[in-house]
Amino acid sequence: MSTTSHRSNFPTKPAANPDAIIGGGDAKYRFTVLTPGLLRYEWAPDSHFEDRASVFAINRRLPVPSFRTVTQNGILEIMTDNFHLTYDEGEDFSASSLSAGVKGTFSCHSSVWRYGEECGNLGGTARTLDCADGRIELGPGVVSKNGFTTIDDSKSMLFGADGFVATRHSGDGRVDGYLFAYGHDYAGAVKALYALSGNQPLLPRWALGNWWSRYYAYSDKEYLELMDRFEKEKIPFSVAVLDMDWHVVDDPKVKASGKTGWTGYTWNKDLFPDPEKFLKELHERKLRVSLNDHPADGVQNYEDLYPAMAEALSHSTEHSDPIHFDITDRNFLNAFFDVLHRPLEDQGVDFWWIDWQQGSHSRIPGIDPLWVLNHFHFVDNKLHHKRPLTFSRYAGPGSHRYPVGFSGDTIVTWDSLAFQPEFTATASNIGYGWWSHDIGGHMFGGKDDELSTRWLQLGCFSPILRLHSSNSQWTRKEPWTYGPEAEKVMTAFLRLRHKLLPYLHTMNARSATEGMPLVRPMYWAYPEHEEAYEVPNQYLFGLSGSGLLVTPITAPQDPKLRLAKTKGWLPPGRYVDIFTGGVYNGDRSLWISRKLEDYPVFAKEGSIIPLDAATEPGNGEANPDSIEVLIVVGADGAFELLEDDGSENSAEEVKWTKTPIKYSQADGTVTIGPSTGDVVKDRGWSIRFLALGEAKEITVSVGSGKRIARQERSKNGIVVQVGGVGPASKATISLGPNPVLRENDLEAFIRPILADAQIQFRLKEQIWQIVAAKVPATRKVSSLLALEGVEENLREAILEYVLSE
Repeated sequence: MSTTSHRSNFPTKPAANPDAIIGGGDAKYRFTVLTPGLLRYEWAPDSHFEDRASVFAINRRLPVPSFRTVTQNGILEIMTDNFHLTYDEGEDFSASSLSAGVKGTFSCHSSVWRYGEECGNLGGTARTLDCADGRIELGPGVVSKNGFTTIDDSKSMLFGADGFVATRHSGDGRVDGYLFAYGHDYAGAVKALYALSGNQPLLPRWALGNWWSRYYAYSDKEYLELMDRFEKEKIPFSVAVLDMDWHVVDDPKVKASGKTGWTGYTWNKDLFPDPEKFLKELHERKLRVSLNDHPADGVQNYEDLYPAMAEALSHSTEHSDPIHFDITDRNFLNAFFDVLHRPLEDQGVDFWWIDWQQGSHSRIPGIDPLWVLNHFHFVDNKLHHKRPLTFSRYAGPGSHRYPVGFSGDTIVTWDSLAFQPEFTATASNIGYGWWSHDIGGHMFGGKDDELSTRWLQLGCFSPILRLHSSNSQWTRKEPWTYGPEAEKVMTAFLRLRHKLLPYLHTMNARSATEGMPLVRPMYWAYPEHEEAYEVPNQYLFGLSGSGLLVTPITAPQDPKLRLAKTKGWLPPGRYVDIFTGGVYNGDRSLWISRKLEDYPVFAKEGSIIPLDAATEPGNGEANPDSIEVLIVVGADGAFELLEDDGSENSAEEVKWTKTPIKYSQADGTVTIGPSTGDVVKDRGWSIRFLALGEAKEITVSVGSGKRIARQERSKNGIVVQVGGVGPASKATISLGPNPVLRENDLEAFIRPILADAQIQFRLKEQIWQIVAAKVPATRKVSSLLALEGVEENLREAILEYVLSE
């Protein structure tokens, strides 16, 4: 059996332009200037250099950047706009023979990379969070505070010219490394990574909605009833995941084989008597379907597809011997997809959850099975889907080409939650932008309504929101299995995730075309601010101009206050909390305290955030019938809403429908449209001006016709109903010149804090007298600091608003 064309059709350009190469030939060294800040350095004792694609580097044939070389007295120098390399020509690579000065001062004196020395890497990500209970060690990224870092690609898997896997040349002492010398231009370093390693693909829009998953032996009736209960509760989903119990596990045939039942390809007909009908009903509910696959045990003789696999592989069935898993065997790989998976996909399976937990060794030294599984699952998924998707653990640098990432089985604790924001954001340092976590944690731990709610809130502002839990009857994630307060908040944030789809899909498209992951550490945007490195859990959500700033709450509340707190840093500028409508001056660190219903998400002046206006969005991923736009006045802003019908493959091929949304601060006007493209039709629009101060007069016009500006006040701002707008029309909403954000009503923010606080009434009154006094904020701060009996958490919660502006 030969490799089928759609799996071997993996375009690469691994050989660099000869004009970018220094050395090579009969020399033992070779340098390739790939970009002004990206250098490949190689050492081959036999002068046999590697020009095949690796899992990390698939496109070395980049435009040749401007550079100079000088050779004098046995010293080779290579100079670009970003670095100045020196090498003792012909010498083995060492810290003495090979070094590069990076332009700019990023340490006390100078920034010099020396071969083999530590680079102060800011970290990338890890293969898995399996059994993690808090922080774990991370692999390397391509960014460093020192201005340079390296990736060692000497031992990674290769691709042959036929698209199948290959091994490296034999022999010790080979070096294949990449120097990233981008200073503090962290986004530039990751864009260089994408140029070399391929862009993040465009995700299907449905992948951005809510995913339901649980390790539980559902029957088809139970699963469909659960989906219908979610619909009744107006809780939307777009993906339905079935863990391993979809196939036979505890059957006597499995036990007789001596296997565990973790691997399986035969439907459990006791639970799913008509799989095709079941999958069809899930699709009718606008849900895409994924099945779990632990492939390590191969194919046993009790599997329905055992005879077909045996025939495809010329495997003798005389003794009913199992067919061993060997993904590095080309024939097995083709049968794995064409014989084992294809019949299930033809029944309605949309993509696979690859649950590989058996390490990095295969029959062929140097070939990690996880790499092979991830790569070929993704390219094979293209057979049925314009935008392929797989779901698996991280295999190493280059894995960003195969979204979505499954981070593994985490422990249900606050420590686990506390590490996930940092883990997700830091992954962008290696270009890995689409992690999916077990929201709420997977196993162990205990029932904690607050922990589960805070985890779900984090999930709402994560790349993927997937609820999941272990097979214990007690670890459940349905909101109605929690107390009334938690249920209400969880439901609201699950709905909010689907309301965010217009924003998320636009960012999905921009991530695929502009080389910027959705979630990024604060230091990407503020590399010269030391505070940005001191808030690893805080992150940027969305791209520049209209991105959000998220400061997750990852610790339990103070029971006396019913408030949880987190420490954050607001960069220079002014910000609005999108939930509370609180206004904050930036360029400072602060403690942020919130009730369970609120979450610290900030939008800067000029931000424009489009949402689905539906109060209760439905299942699936359809473009909305009406749009609500969040806008923060105070600075100019622009957002181009991108929508499509999902019929094209890559982001570059899509015929996007584009709707411009602009805000001008000088004249206080918002303009929407006209749209270009074929997807949208007439639909309603509304504008939510977050924390807007008094506007002189709000007017609305569509085309040449004026409309009555219907307004309503809400907790976080003013909503202006625009009404229906055709795709060819332009809507204008005017607030009058230079509108301003409102001043925080200290009494409105602080009174509920004191009302809920479980403290003495006399102390409440003393605090209130200070807050309500008509004196400067500095006097209030001084009085609060001097007041005895005020516990730290309460004082910080009050000072957040006293000092907010």
